[in-house]
Amino acid sequence: MAKFNYVAVDATGNEIKGEIEGKNKDDVIKALKMRRMTVKEVKRDWKSLEISFGDKIKDEDIVIITRQLSTMISAGLPIMKALDIIASQASKKSVREMFEDIKSQIEQGAPFSRGLEKYRNVFGDLYINMVRAGEAGGLLDNVLDRLAGYMEKAISLKRKVKAAMMYPSIVLTVAVVVVWGLMVFIIPKFKEMYEGFGGTLPALTQFTINLSNFLSSWYGGGLILAFIVISIITIRILYKKSEKGRYTIDQLLLKIPKIGDLLKKVAVSKFSRTLGTLLNSGVPILEALDIVAKTSGNKVIEKHLMRSKTDIESGKNIVYPLEKAGVFPPMVTQMISVGEETGALDQMLTKIADFYDDEVDRAVEGLTKLVEPMLMLFVGGAVGFVIIAMYLPIFKMGSVVGG
Repeated sequence: MAKFNYVAVDATGNEIKGEIEGKNKDDVIKALKMRRMTVKEVKRDWKSLEISFGDKIKDEDIVIITRQLSTMISAGLPIMKALDIIASQASKKSVREMFEDIKSQIEQGAPFSRGLEKYRNVFGDLYINMVRAGEAGGLLDNVLDRLAGYMEKAISLKRKVKAAMMYPSIVLTVAVVVVWGLMVFIIPKFKEMYEGFGGTLPALTQFTINLSNFLSSWYGGGLILAFIVISIITIRILYKKSEKGRYTIDQLLLKIPKIGDLLKKVAVSKFSRTLGTLLNSGVPILEALDIVAKTSGNKVIEKHLMRSKTDIESGKNIVYPLEKAGVFPPMVTQMISVGEETGALDQMLTKIADFYDDEVDRAVEGLTKLVEPMLMLFVGGAVGFVIIAMYLPIFKMGSVVGG
C-alpha cells in the first residue's frame, strides 16, 4: 500500500492533517469518510515510496497473527503487550510498521477496531466489524479465534478454485505455444519444400500455409496480440468500472455449464460461512448482510442479498429474495428458514458452509475429470490438424509433382 497525506475536517469542525495508507486515492477518501471526515485534500507521499519484494501482507500472514493475538489475549495478556509482541516478532517490515502504528493509535485512546480501520485494505470490513463486536461484548479472544478459523476456511476454498482453474490454464497455454511454434517455425520449412515441387497444393495444406504466413508476419502477430490486449482491457474495464457490465459478466459466468455450478457452490459456502461467523460474533443481521453482500464477489448475489436486507428492514424474512436469486438451492433456503424460526441461524449457516465445502471438493474433482480429456482432445486435434495438412501433399505426391 502507498502512503498519502491528507487534510480533512472532523465531525466537530476541526481541521486535521495526517498520513494514511491505501491502495489508491479513492480508497483513502473512502476510508476517511468512514471516519466521518470531510476530505479537503489528499496527496500521494512520494517521499515514502519504497521498492520492496516479498513484503506484501498476505491473507496467510493475517491468519497467523490473528491466531497469535487470540491465544495471547485468552492467556490474559493486555492488547498493548500482545501487539508489541506481534510487531517485534514480525519478519516483514510492512507487518511490523502496521502493528506499531496500530499500537500507537491505541496509546492515544483509540479502540483496537479503530486502529484496524486505517488498514481496511489489509483486514477488510468483515474483520473490522467482528473485532468491533468482540470489543463491545468483551469477547475479543473468542472473536479472533473464530476469525482465524473463518479465514483458514476461506483461504482453503480459494485454493481449491484456483487449483481447478490452474490445470486447464497451463494445458491451454502449452497448446497455444506448441501450435504457434509449428505455424511459425515448422510449416515455413514445408512451404519451401513444396514450392520446389510446383503444382497445386491440397486446399487444407494451402489454408494452413496461408495461416502460417499470416501468423509469421509482423502485422498478423501484432493484430492478434492487439485483439487479445484490447479484449482483456475491455473486459477489465466493464468488470471493474461498470456496475451493469460486471453484473452481466457475473450472470453469464453462473450460467456456464459445470463452471457455473462450481461458482454457485463456492458462493453458497462463502455466504453461509461469512454470515454465520458474523452473527455468531454478535454483529447485527442488517450490518452482517451488508458486509456479506459487499464481499460476495458476485454482483448477482450481491443484488439479491441487498434485497434480503431491505425485506428484513420492512419486517420480512431473509429467505424469499434468496429463493428468487436462483443461486441458492432449495435445501439451503429451507435450512435458513428453519434457522430463523428456531433462533439458531448462525449454527445452521455453519452447517451449510461445512456441507458446501465438501460439495466444492466434489465439483472441483468432477470438473477436472471432465476438462482433462477435452483438453487432451483439443491439443491432439490441433497438432494432428497441422501434421495432416503438411503431409497430405506427400500422400498425393503423384498428383502434386509436375501437376
